[in-house]
Amino acid sequence: MFEILTVCTGNICRSPLAAYLLRTRLAPLDARVSSAGTRGMTGAPMTPETLELAAALGIPATETATHQARFLNENHLSSPDLILAMTRDHRREVVELAPSRMRSTFAIREFARLAASLTDHQLMMAADTGGDDPSARVRAVTAAVASQRGLVFPPEDPTDDDVIDPYGRSRRTYELSASQLEPAVTSTVRALRLALT
Repeated sequence: MFEILTVCTGNICRSPLAAYLLRTRLAPLDARVSSAGTRGMTGAPMTPETLELAAALGIPATETATHQARFLNENHLSSPDLILAMTRDHRREVVELAPSRMRSTFAIREFARLAASLTDHQLMMAADTGGDDPSARVRAVTAAVASQRGLVFPPEDPTDDDVIDPYGRSRRTYELSASQLEPAVTSTVRALRLALT
């Protein structure tokens, strides 16, 4: 088993949607995926708009209906093999809480961008350095992706590494947020599947 944590602000829109997408798409690989918010609205459900988007993306309502937001704390950061924040600011807040997690914490679109710079072969070779343990293999791939920082040109607009916050905004903004998030999830799933091949 391996573990992923997704992080946003309130833990009612972006990070739970990312977590459910990852959990669904990584289901055969025994992934434990959870989420939390840097200012989590403890106990709150996902917003109605996010629930609708989740359903449209193939996540059963029976799963998303049970979501309860959590306020991120240091305990949540000790065990994940990979921490995926929704923005660069969330990434910074995670690292401030747990400085030792800097190399395993990414904005999700940053992770996708850096992972795309590595070939399938490179990702698989990196994973092999972790041996047979799924957690160690994921950590090895995460380290390989982190090593691309400084080698891969950053986006011209730094906000291209962020997933926009739709909370309290229009349906169109929710759709934009999901359109930024979903390809990043797909790229992340590619890297993790290769890690566990």
